[in-house]
Amino acid sequence: MKPIAKQSSRKTGFTIIELLTVMSIIVILISLLVPALNMVKRYAKRVKQKNQFHAINVALELFNNEWDGYPDSDAEDETGASYCGAMKLCEAMMGQDLLGFHPDSYFRSDGMTGGTSAIDLYPNNPTSANLKARRGPYLKLENANAYRLRDLYSSAGKFVEDRFVLCDVYKRINRATGIKTGMPVLYYRANTSGTKHPLNIPELNENNGISIDDPDNIYDYKDNDELVLLGLPWSSSGLSHPMASDGGLTLGGDPAEPADRATPFNFYRWIWNDQIEVIDRPYRSDSYILLSAGFDGEYGTRDDIFNFGD
Repeated sequence: MKPIAKQSSRKTGFTIIELLTVMSIIVILISLLVPALNMVKRYAKRVKQKNQFHAINVALELFNNEWDGYPDSDAEDETGASYCGAMKLCEAMMGQDLLGFHPDSYFRSDGMTGGTSAIDLYPNNPTSANLKARRGPYLKLENANAYRLRDLYSSAGKFVEDRFVLCDVYKRINRATGIKTGMPVLYYRANTSGTKHPLNIPELNENNGISIDDPDNIYDYKDNDELVLLGLPWSSSGLSHPMASDGGLTLGGDPAEPADRATPFNFYRWIWNDQIEVIDRPYRSDSYILLSAGFDGEYGTRDDIFNFGD
């Protein structure tokens, strides 16, 4: 007679308590891992943005060597039309139509030469002679991140909406257009004969009394202020960039707190070279500054990225 097999008294599988314990450990590990992954992702984006600036720096040096100077960055062209630093940077690097920079350019919003017999340098159907006269593009089109203003904003204000700007690598879907782009890269050329740099940082007790509109300032916030005043294209909040000149409320700001209001002093704060102690000076006081709005998409915050520093 075969012996009857004894039923094992050992339990198989997991108990509820064991399952809950394992799940708790997994949740804890995920909660620790996600912030670390986000930090790695943000760092990688920052490196990518710095690489874009490096490419623009090289291109601007080529432009400087060929034309004996960096592109102008004034807020207007010679006719008084709105044509800011970001747009002039794009024209210098790519031309107004992305087919190359025309050497006869006056950096006018309408793309015309000066004088009474003005010529359109960037026509819809450029001739062979026109194209042969072009220089560049100084940046590769696939890496330039060039977009028209109408791709970002519902209204381009006083600007021509078909004009291009170079955008940074922090792409978001723009609310009005549905197109995913970065924010425009802002360009400021230094006034190398200037000697002043305005500062007003209440929390650091820094206020040198210099006006943001002093003509002797090395950098002029107005070069791109009209573009900054177009607001946050990815948000429906109607809030202002922290470095805008309209004094508007900023994202997450307290309406009752003056320090939360937009001011161009936030531009001057983040380009201030605090290593120089005897006088207030900006970084790159002899050339130009490039500015990306960074991860938060706002101009004038701590996470802005420049073509200096780490």
